Amino acid sequence: MNFSRHISIDDEYLKKMEPYINKHNGNMGAALRDMICQAGKYNQAFNSSAIDTSLFNWMLQEIDDILVPGDVLDKLISPMLINSMGKLEENINKRLTGLEWGVNLCLKCDNDNFPAGVLLTIRGSPRKIKFIAGLVSQFLVKNSLIRSPLAVRSVVNFNECIKVELSLSDKTEAEDSLITFFGGLNGILGTVKGRPDFWIPIIKGHHLSNYNMVTIHRNSFEDILANDIPGGEVMIEFLAKRPIREIPLKDLLWLLKEVYENSRIVDRVEIENDKLVIFHNYRAKQAVDKLKRIILTLLESNGHLYDGKSTANMIVLTHRPHIGLKINELIDNLKTGSNKVDQELLMFVTFLNGLKDIPDIPLSLSVLGRRLGKSIMQEYELENNIKEWNLEKFKNAFEIIDSKLHRESEWKADGKNLHYTIRKCSIARNDPSKCICHTIRETFKGAMNYAFSNKAVLDVQKLLSQGDNFCEVVVRIQ
Repeated sequence: MNFSRHISIDDEYLKKMEPYINKHNGNMGAALRDMICQAGKYNQAFNSSAIDTSLFNWMLQEIDDILVPGDVLDKLISPMLINSMGKLEENINKRLTGLEWGVNLCLKCDNDNFPAGVLLTIRGSPRKIKFIAGLVSQFLVKNSLIRSPLAVRSVVNFNECIKVELSLSDKTEAEDSLITFFGGLNGILGTVKGRPDFWIPIIKGHHLSNYNMVTIHRNSFEDILANDIPGGEVMIEFLAKRPIREIPLKDLLWLLKEVYENSRIVDRVEIENDKLVIFHNYRAKQAVDKLKRIILTLLESNGHLYDGKSTANMIVLTHRPHIGLKINELIDNLKTGSNKVDQELLMFVTFLNGLKDIPDIPLSLSVLGRRLGKSIMQEYELENNIKEWNLEKFKNAFEIIDSKLHRESEWKADGKNLHYTIRKCSIARNDPSKCICHTIRETFKGAMNYAFSNKAVLDVQKLLSQGDNFCEVVVRIQ
């Protein structure tokens, strides 16, 4: 039996009824019946697991910056709705109306079925609209990948309004955009949950030590154990996704700050243009000096020369581009003429006498020597058609070099070791400051590193510059 009743409804509730009234072409009675039916369904579904408002808000806060699992997303929003942006908007708004979240979504696009650009506008309480923005963006990206991938381009938050812009892209960029804007904690939580037996003790250790633990790559730790200076920073290369030498200096400085602070190697790194100020709490002077050399070597491998000064808890590294220019000038002058080894050696001896014109001698001479050694070996390699170096070829090359430099030397091979002894050296005899002698040693290191890369280690036994009667070194092939 049907009964007719006269009722009055405030504008506030009429607005809530608008989706149902539009659905039933203005039939108020049908709209009310639909609303009552939907309310019954939602009550039946949620009453048994009703959540207190404060608890619900806390849950929304805790899942901030975390993406919903794919299978859960498919249950919340049917993947078939990707075929019509209009139906997607209608479906989501209908669900939001039923949930009484006070959230409204507006979806604008250039094409209902295959959009090249989408603009989402979501209004309501801040936590709820951020969750819905992430959910809908994830739906659009995930379900557009197989046909026309959409990537999130921008997210603008106006407190009670969020606008998300998406446009066509490739699959990789589309997936990455979700992580950038809505899933920053996804990878981290997945990693921790994947290996809790590893990460929980690490986290406890950092907490209990007041974050005085240091985390470095195994390769760098091995170099330090072997009393070597690491030639680069593995983690920086991982983050930059390219070798150290290819990273722009400005980017390298910020990556160095990120890695060294986050790994707790140092307390803080301040960047002032191209100058670095590094704060630490190491007590041993030897440790501070080694840290300084490690960072100087890292910057040098990027092609930039710095000098470093240390105080009790601070290292200041200053860029010296003019030194690099002077060294480049010396190298260029060495390569004038025919570029033959004799020409290289002649110019080498000539320019050794001009080293006093270079400031910051210790750092400059080390870099100059290594670059000269590499240059000379490259020319020898071309002249003698050497495809691959071994100890015998290296010995033959330096016997020729020593004869040109008027030095008397001896070589002895012992398995994978090569003993190199200099009995007389006119260069060392005429070098009271020992600067040129230092450069010659660095030249040998540069030549050795060019020929054998990181497979060779130099073990210094005796040095004329230290008062011995002759110089003796051992080249060990690992």
